[in-house]
Amino acid sequence: MARALNTQDCYALMNQIVKEATGQATINVVDVSSFQSAGELVLASGVENTLNSLSLVLGRTFMAVRPYTAKLRIFNTINNGAYANRMRKISFYSKDALPSGEYNTQLYTNYGMGFDNGVNPDSQTPPQDQSTMSMWEQNQPVPLEMNFGGSSVWQDSMTRYENALKIAFRDPSEFAAFVAGVMTEKANDIESQKEAFNRALLLGHMAGVVDVDAITSQGSVIDLTAGFNAKYGTTYNRTQILQGHLTEFLEYFVAEFKGVSEKMTYRSKKYHWTPPKTINGVSYNLLRHTPKDRQKALLYEPLFRDSKSMVLPQIFNPQYLDIENYEGVEFWQAEGSGPAINVTPAIPDVAGTNNGEQQAGTTVALDFVVGAIFDEDAVMIDYQLDTARTTPVEARKGYMNTWWTFRKNMISDFTENFVLFVML
Repeated sequence: MARALNTQDCYALMNQIVKEATGQATINVVDVSSFQSAGELVLASGVENTLNSLSLVLGRTFMAVRPYTAKLRIFNTINNGAYANRMRKISFYSKDALPSGEYNTQLYTNYGMGFDNGVNPDSQTPPQDQSTMSMWEQNQPVPLEMNFGGSSVWQDSMTRYENALKIAFRDPSEFAAFVAGVMTEKANDIESQKEAFNRALLLGHMAGVVDVDAITSQGSVIDLTAGFNAKYGTTYNRTQILQGHLTEFLEYFVAEFKGVSEKMTYRSKKYHWTPPKTINGVSYNLLRHTPKDRQKALLYEPLFRDSKSMVLPQIFNPQYLDIENYEGVEFWQAEGSGPAINVTPAIPDVAGTNNGEQQAGTTVALDFVVGAIFDEDAVMIDYQLDTARTTPVEARKGYMNTWWTFRKNMISDFTENFVLFVML
């Protein structure tokens, strides 16, 4: 199931997530697999042949409305514009050091009578070694090209009447207050929709990390319940830990979180997916590192609310992580379900069985997600179009319509570091 490059209408997904996030519906499986761009190793147009990789409430005319600002604004954003619906991201595999040709060593005899600057037989009998290759040996870079494509779109609209509603108000100022209230509430609707898009991206990536890590075992999903019990030699379940040993648990979590954050600064193959690559029998790995200023964190706020003075200062400080790269979350998916998620994500072709195309992952249902720390490039939003247009006044009936049009893409790059903390 390749990511469709033709535009996908995601209004139903936006509506479902808005209803769950605002308490109008209980938690259900959210399927973001058709709208999430998880990265693909294939491109229909082929590759080059050198490296081969490349309603308003009224009461006595009181406007019951106030501005709302979308949550989950922590994600990195890019702007490919209205003329592009695909982003190409090129990374490079790590390569090993080469044997020295400048000395005779235990591995190679590079200097000898009759030797030239190519591969030579050793003078020993029988020959055991040979010299290194010449300086003209080709040592190409090994790139990885991932394609993140497609567009998800939705619209919203509002009708305004030029004269028909004026009779319901005492004077122009009261009517103006009504119009201002209508506009504010519509802006709130749009902010909720933008938040729903952000939330869908986050949910899809969290669930995708669980699916991908189940196959690759890169340590991207950390079960804090098991870790706590292993540290203290106990056999508590999640409820027993949170109700009877919260202080010890938070101390353990802070140490675990700080340890992961520090490890992410080292270049390694942990915490992300490495697409397999083998050339002439040599296997290559994609190594990543995430400096502290590129790390972002999301935590389940209710778990830490009573202990912020103990937890946050230890995690976020000028010498460690910047608090500006952190956002507390009151719930992950549905307002009434707090730390739970239930999501069908899109994932890349990790198992190598889908010709490099992304595919729908296994539905992931978790009862308690504590939070995540991740590279800012792992989860991104591509803003392609965000516009508003207003019609002329309809001459016979005296109304006008304003239409808002949104076109974005959710980008989940599983080759970037992302660690999910859960309590199973």
